[in-house]
Amino acid sequence: MKKTPLLNKHIALGAKIVPFAGFRMPVQYTTISEEHLNVRQNVGVFDVSHMGEFIIRGRQALDLVQYVISNDASRLEIGDVQYACMINHRGGIVDDLLVYRLTEEHCSRGERAYMLVVNAGNIAKDLHWIRKNNRFDTEVIDISARTGLIAVQGPRAVQALQSLTDLKLDDIAYYHFRKGRFAGFDNVLVSATGYTGAGGFEIYARADQIEDIWDAVFAAGKELGIMPAGLGARDTLRLEKGYALYGNDINQFTSPIEAGLGWIVKTAKPDFIGKQQVLNKKARGIKRRLVGFSLNGRRVPRLGYSIFDESDQKRIGTVTSGTFSPSLNYPIGMGYVKPPYRKADTKIHIKAGSKFLEATVTKLPFL
Repeated sequence: MKKTPLLNKHIALGAKIVPFAGFRMPVQYTTISEEHLNVRQNVGVFDVSHMGEFIIRGRQALDLVQYVISNDASRLEIGDVQYACMINHRGGIVDDLLVYRLTEEHCSRGERAYMLVVNAGNIAKDLHWIRKNNRFDTEVIDISARTGLIAVQGPRAVQALQSLTDLKLDDIAYYHFRKGRFAGFDNVLVSATGYTGAGGFEIYARADQIEDIWDAVFAAGKELGIMPAGLGARDTLRLEKGYALYGNDINQFTSPIEAGLGWIVKTAKPDFIGKQQVLNKKARGIKRRLVGFSLNGRRVPRLGYSIFDESDQKRIGTVTSGTFSPSLNYPIGMGYVKPPYRKADTKIHIKAGSKFLEATVTKLPFL
């Protein structure tokens, strides 16, 4: 198993360590509910150094990025971030990712630079996919192992971090970033992104700097209720906002149209991998759609549970994610259902063993 540069910090804090995407990662420190609510109300810190980072740099860097991603990276100015996915030749999702338009200070004249941030479990696969499809005058550099990354999330994130940097954090708009001095280190990338829907920042630095940055963040946020948060809270937070998780809600067999990700697929741009398959899917129509649902009672829906219509006679889909929502105080989930059952307020049942759990299709996000 791999480890992030912060593993010893998690062990010292008494975290429960579990295998995740090939890494030893903290799933929780206290309770998932406590960590979750602290992010929603104050500020929490996640170790996300297991994520992958690739630099795309060269004279045709934009051409390569445009060819492998679904969104339109030509719209990005330096300092912008974009959510996208890579699509395979069957129309399924290779991965969902972030695209950063970097400064060009280390590039030769006429070159551009981008950073792609990919899911931890897909690093090797994604790197192979991009390099395999690199028919352009540009290079692909894997900086994952030498990059540390923490996510400082919550409504008090600016207060917790501002004393550590000269960057004006309030001026960094959502899905934008700045580079500067942070916690005594130069060339740190501070990005107004995250996977919680609670606001905050992701902080990219060298792997050998991230421990000191972690300590500085906790010292600065001590009076603001700062707490570490693990994978458990990360999952409940993202599900409340209806964010898809690769491997659960989306995968190589999932069309972005089925998953409700059509907004990051720009078919008007020039050719990109999977474009024709997406157009074909739109023309034929989808046979299933990812929806959210809430449940009566306390029992949580689990990955793989079958979804039935209200009569319990007709199987209409499958659960892909489920949890008990600490913010809402009832169970929520997502899953694929046949199109007639996708409308909000539709009554459905989730089969859990021999029991059927009453549920209602709910418009996303839940919160």
